[in-house]
Formats: sequence, C-alpha cells, structure tokens
Amino acid sequence: MSETVHKEEKSLGKYWIYTIISLIVTIALLIFMPQWFWVGLPFVGTAFALGMDWI
Repeated sequence: MSETVHKEEKSLGKYWIYTIISLIVTIALLIFMPQWFWVGLPFVGTAFALGMDWI
C-alpha cells in the first residue's frame, strides 16, 4: 500500500506584511523616540521568523 503525504500549504503573506509594518514602526521609534526603540524589536523578530516559516 502506498500512502499519500499531504503537505499543508501555509499562507505566509500576512506574516511578511506584519514584518514590514513592525519594521517601519521600529525605525520610526528609532528616529522619534530612541529610548523606546527596543520595544519594537521582538515584533520584528517574531514576524520575520513566522514569515520564514521557522516557527
């Protein structure tokens, strides 16, 4: 008997949009409020990892 393996296709586009938006917000924080720059970094890292399908 042969079994068919189905790989689920994930839509990663929304995660790339989240990555771009969080990167823009992080850069804006770096320009306008440098003391709060680090707050945006986890969002950029998480969205990037989701976009690359590492998580």
